[in-house]
Amino acid sequence: MILFTEKLEEVVSEDNEVRLIDMFVESIQMGDFHFKMPHNHEGRPAYNPKDLLKLFIYGYLNSIRSSRVLEKECKRNVEVMWLLKQLCPDHNTISNFRRDNDKAIRKVFRYTVSIAKEFDLIGGKLIAGDSTKFRAQNSKKNNFNQKKISQHLEYIDDKLRQYSEALAEADEDNKEIIEAHIEKHNKRKQFYDTLSAQLEQSGEVQISTSDPDSRQLITRNNITEVAYNVQTTVDDQNKLVLDYKVTNSNDSKAMGGMLRRAQVVLQSNEFTALYDKGYHTGSELKTAIDRNIEVMVAIPDVSSASMAPDPAYNVSEFFYNNENHAYTCPQGQVLTTNGRWYKKDRNAPGRKKNAPILVQHFKTVACKQCPCLNSCTKNTRGRGRVIERTEYQDYVDQNKRNIEAKPALYKKRQASAIQKTESHH
Repeated sequence: MILFTEKLEEVVSEDNEVRLIDMFVESIQMGDFHFKMPHNHEGRPAYNPKDLLKLFIYGYLNSIRSSRVLEKECKRNVEVMWLLKQLCPDHNTISNFRRDNDKAIRKVFRYTVSIAKEFDLIGGKLIAGDSTKFRAQNSKKNNFNQKKISQHLEYIDDKLRQYSEALAEADEDNKEIIEAHIEKHNKRKQFYDTLSAQLEQSGEVQISTSDPDSRQLITRNNITEVAYNVQTTVDDQNKLVLDYKVTNSNDSKAMGGMLRRAQVVLQSNEFTALYDKGYHTGSELKTAIDRNIEVMVAIPDVSSASMAPDPAYNVSEFFYNNENHAYTCPQGQVLTTNGRWYKKDRNAPGRKKNAPILVQHFKTVACKQCPCLNSCTKNTRGRGRVIERTEYQDYVDQNKRNIEAKPALYKKRQASAIQKTESHH
């Protein structure tokens, strides 16, 4: 008794997605994407990269990332059997293909985006950006910054001092044991000295030993993990992914680069980009606006340190006059600047080093006699209220005006379809 048809062709329906995968891969020239084409002179012939690419795409569409699981699917999944013509590459072959052709696979992704554009599946008028954190293989124990290295070195130096003192008083039977401990700690010290030198040479503030490109990042609720941060750009029309980039930094400096890439993909800057408050950085807003790209980035909440004792006197309640380059406070007093720019250090422990930001200070002598001084500032014994205006404030204000002018468009950032598409990819 035959339980299944003898022909795989009859098992796979005409509208099955594997037929689309097969047609797509067969239509492209692998050499144009610079796939590595193996040529074995001995043994069995190598697998055709087209077959492995078909398997990779099938795994992607069905959320199968493991090379071992893909190997198993080749032996039991009739769709994969049809797609690969019953070839069964092992997990090492699948893994090596993905590793050796990373750039080529990314080029294929960009090619699919160009096809979608030709079929008018991409609107190119409204895009949204977001990120997803993926844990690296590197544990926190094998991730180091200068402070952590210094703590280890301090501990080792203390131990070496103790062992040296013990060695001076030890008898012949114990000297060999103590010398072995000293040698072990000297090797550890050399290891940490090497890490410290690598940090200094690279200019980075972190180093990971198991997964060198990964970094300790804030994932959620101030919880940190050694991870990668995948930036994604999605088009609003059909919720298709336009672009992605794997990074090892947080979102604050990512928007400018992703917008430049989106501009290349869309061949236009006539689109609006929506981002959450994690991307609200003055220099990144400047990059977008200088490229004539309309952005709407969620405005972060005012930090407790920046709030006035009475919220009615927060900076947002001060009116800035662009022509006079001055602020007017809620009491009608005008705060002016001497025109000088001051450097404000933004570097914090454990974060990548940033160039200082330039600020101007705005103040008025009227603060000393103001009856609302205690409501306006905590600096009641000094020079009164001082407002810092950064070199990027004009771009921050422009972003705010964009949001206020198109509130309905801005709310699309929170649309479930866009959010789900981004998190899935």
